[in-house]
Amino acid sequence: MNRLRKKNIQDLLNHQKGVPFNRTLGAFDLILLGVGAIIGTGIFILPGTVAALHSGPAIIFSFIIAAIVCAFAAMCYSEFASSIPVTGSAYTYGYVVFGEVIAWFVAWALLLEYGLAGASVATGWSSYFVSLLEGFNIIIPKAISGSFNPADGTYINLPAVLIVLAIAFLLTFGVQASARFNKIMVFVKVGVILLFIAVGVFYVQPENWQPFMPFGVDGILTGAALVFFAYLGFDAVSAAAEEVKNPQRNMPIGIIGSLFVCTLLYVAVSLVLTGMIPFTELNVSNPVSFAIQFVHQDWIAGLISLGAIVGMMTVILVLLYGGTRILYALGRDGLLPKRMASLSKGRQTPVVSTWIFAILIAFCAGVVPLAKLAELVNLGTLLAFAIVSAGVIFLRKDSRLQTTGFKVPFFPVIPIMSVLFCLFLILQLSTDTWIASAIWFAVGLVMYLSYGRRHSLIKND
Repeated sequence: MNRLRKKNIQDLLNHQKGVPFNRTLGAFDLILLGVGAIIGTGIFILPGTVAALHSGPAIIFSFIIAAIVCAFAAMCYSEFASSIPVTGSAYTYGYVVFGEVIAWFVAWALLLEYGLAGASVATGWSSYFVSLLEGFNIIIPKAISGSFNPADGTYINLPAVLIVLAIAFLLTFGVQASARFNKIMVFVKVGVILLFIAVGVFYVQPENWQPFMPFGVDGILTGAALVFFAYLGFDAVSAAAEEVKNPQRNMPIGIIGSLFVCTLLYVAVSLVLTGMIPFTELNVSNPVSFAIQFVHQDWIAGLISLGAIVGMMTVILVLLYGGTRILYALGRDGLLPKRMASLSKGRQTPVVSTWIFAILIAFCAGVVPLAKLAELVNLGTLLAFAIVSAGVIFLRKDSRLQTTGFKVPFFPVIPIMSVLFCLFLILQLSTDTWIASAIWFAVGLVMYLSYGRRHSLIKND
């Protein structure tokens, strides 16, 4: 039996199997979905630490370089999403181009990315939330506000668990309701960011930008490798392809548009931030609110903390959304039990996969210390980026696909460069990350051999 059996493109395009989603999302919804996924911990934490330790004020170049790398991958995602507008993101693309085994491992990597990233953001959200409540003299007991560590007196991070389950409940009402909530939250957090820029620009002192490149070009490149992960999440937009109106037009706009908006915000915040305070003093966990407090605008600092909480909520929503759609696609293809692909009759949402994924994320967020596992998020993402970028080269050779829709410019240079950039960043990850990843993928291989191989819907094709 051929383990590299590929999914039939026409079956995908004609939706011959399963119950289709309702197509309700437009280009603007997708841009907001992408901004909701990307703008979160990256803009409220990374600019300070990276500027202080690696890039200095030249962090704006680090963000631009990282954005260019992401843009290469984003264009490859856009061509796939335009040519094959179905749910499943990089998993489905890999299934069409490289076959079932590669697709399974891509899906396994994406579940790692979305799951650990969602749990990590939920943990960060909990810290901000607990701190905000303390400002109102509301104290949550230490025992239920931290990951399992009896020596430190913490047993479960209850706020992190509850926010994941609350967002999962929202997702069961359908993508349109979730997109409406995301739209409101995105406007709130972008408004807070613009408030910081508008206020902070009056406190900028140009001498704080000197020296502009204290760590040289090497510092800028190191900073780019670090802030690259502030852009993670735009790939989750492609998971919505089956729920998008006119996907050939709207998917590329949503993916590339959200990346462009976020790059502008990252650069503007970093420029104002390093102009307000000497970069050497920015190695703090809350640089944006710290900078506002530094200039004695404490009430605005409170609003920024609230914006950080809101921002993280939208990140959790989109990551949870992306993961549930991967599980749905796996269930629909028979690689996981069919219950994963069942849709509720009223709202056409994958309720079973939503709750299973949410419970796993909630468990990790509530019990498992995630600091040592954070790089696993990056490996899963970069692997998916590399496979999608390479897949575009093979996709162009398939005569069965429609020729309309978005096409990657400067083909095949951009896809090849995207693959090389992703592989370079993968090689920068630590040995511990490689070991942990090997264990994760070994578990995935066992699951595929014990269930997916025998139940795949195309096993006899």
